Parts: sequence; structure tokens; C-alpha cells
Amino acid sequence: MTTDRPMQLGMIGLGRMGANLVRRLMRDGHRCAVYDIHPPAVAELVGEGATGSSSLEEFVHQLETPRAIWIMVPAAVVQPTLDQLRGLLQADDIVIDGGNSYYRDDITRAEALKTSGIHYVDCGTSGGVWGLDRGYCLMIGGETEPVERLGPIFKTIAPGAGSAEPTPGRTRTDGTAQDGYLHCGPSGAGHFVKMVHNGIEYGMMAAIAEGLNIIAHANEGSQDRPVDAETTPLRDPWAYRFEIDVAEVAEVWRRGSVVGSWLVDLTADALARSPQLADFAGRVSDSGEGRWTVAAAVDTGVPAGVITTALFERFQSRGEGDFGDKLLSAMRAEFGGHAEKPAEKP
Repeated sequence: MTTDRPMQLGMIGLGRMGANLVRRLMRDGHRCAVYDIHPPAVAELVGEGATGSSSLEEFVHQLETPRAIWIMVPAAVVQPTLDQLRGLLQADDIVIDGGNSYYRDDITRAEALKTSGIHYVDCGTSGGVWGLDRGYCLMIGGETEPVERLGPIFKTIAPGAGSAEPTPGRTRTDGTAQDGYLHCGPSGAGHFVKMVHNGIEYGMMAAIAEGLNIIAHANEGSQDRPVDAETTPLRDPWAYRFEIDVAEVAEVWRRGSVVGSWLVDLTADALARSPQLADFAGRVSDSGEGRWTVAAAVDTGVPAGVITTALFERFQSRGEGDFGDKLLSAMRAEFGGHAEKPAEKP
């Protein structure tokens, strides 16, 4: 693909996604200026054709006006970056936040920058490290004019209409959703949609993991189990004597299954590389979007039990429930039951 409307974009933040966004843009004929607090990251992209800079001041001066600057940094660093940029920009420049900022912050930031005539666009970006070749799904919020001005940038970054079969019942012929990017509404709308997208992702990941875990335990009837008053006996052990290759199940689900998905693809790859998952600690982080999705559900009175449970499972994976588990053990012991003793340290 080669764009018929090449533009210049400045990228701040050259992590895996930021750097690959630059590469995808340059492959399509756009010109990119880059800045990162880590000079080697800048040097690497300069070697691939980008224009590098060693300071924000130099970076801004390398951009033609009106400027288009994409920020791809952690949510906690967005505001300090904007604070530094604001005095260097001028009216009609555009700043795009492509990270996972809280949508309420977008509303506040857009209003603050508007007083200087600077446009602020929030762009939820999904695609991970694979987006370089697959493209990135973009969920965009902001004023109509600057969003339309950035159209060639968004079109290059997005997967394109050919990345999925046409929806059979879809009759709409205008818009850009079929190309993989969508102007969702005013400031904050893009990150609101991306927030909920990630909340859904939590639930989907949890369901896949729980289902495969049940399959992994399908041989419980062949295992030795304690026989005592504290352990619920397994009813009909003969019904749970399957030795099923979980990695192969994930592989077959990739082909023709209604649960087949990119998440199942990633699961199959992980199991192929580490069948017993010895390479993984079982600790699952959450960067905020799941929490914000649950908060929005509570605020609006919308039931979201699956996403909420998936979020809490991530807390549990990090040991945040250990104290509560110990209290349950203590209460059980007080009832006259058996309390598990902590494992001895080696």
C-alpha cells in the first residue's frame, strides 16, 4: 500500500507500539519525526528513515505547521508530556494521545488545550506488537475537523477493509469503520470505547483460561484425592478420566470454531512453546481500563458481571486476596475444621 496523501507525523514514545506505528507509517510513504527519552530507540528508527531529535524543543521545530504529534507513552506520563509540549506548540497544531488514558482526563485536557487553539484527539489503539503487519484498530475522539485532517494517517495505521470479510447484513456504505478506524464522538469518546473494549478483553481472556483449565482437570477421576471430612468427594470418578492434550485443543479451536479468535491464537502459541506453562508466573496485571469499565457500569447502572469478575480474578492472581484467604482458613479452623499450615520456607 502507498498513500496518495502523504503527511508528516511526530511520534513521542518509541516503545514497541510507538516504534511500530512509525514503521507502518513510513512504509506507506509518510514522513516521521521521533523523540524518546531513550536515545537508542531514536537512533534505531533514524536508521530506518525517521528524523530523530534529542529534545522536545528540537523535535517540535522539525515538524511542519500545523503540526500533528502522536503521544504513545504510559497514561501516567501523558500529562507531564502535554505540560512540556504546550508552550512549544501553536494554534491549529494537533496532539493525539494514542495510549490508554482515562477518558475523563481526555475531556479535561481537550478543554485546557483549546484555550491555546491546540486540538486534542484521543485515539484508542488496539493491535499490540503485531499491529505492524496486521494494522491497528483505532477508536477516535475529538473535534471533526482535526480528525478528518488526520484521515490519511489513520487510514495507513488501520488494517483496511480487506482485513475482514464484509458483514453480510451491513448496508451502510459511508464511514470508515470497515477500514478499521472510527470517529466515535467528541473528546473522550475514543478512549471510552477503547476502555470498554479492554474490559471485554478481560472477560474473553478469563473465559478461555477457565475453560481450558477445566479441560486440564478432566483427569481428576484418575488422581489420588484425600478421603477425609474436609474434602468434598468427587462424584462419579469414572466420568473424569480423560487425558486431553490442552495445547492441541487450543490448536484445533483455531480452525472453524465459534470461539476461534486472535486470543485463542495467542493461547495456542503460548501452550506450544510452554505446554505446562512453566514460563509464566500466573500473575496478571491490569493497567486501568478494566477498573474504569466497571466504574462506568456502576455509574450508569449497567450490569457487567463477567467483566467485573474477570477484573477481580486479576487481583487474585497477584495475591491481593491472600489475606482474605487466610482469614477464611482461620474461621474454618475456629469452627473445628482443619486449617492448612503455611508451607515451610526452604
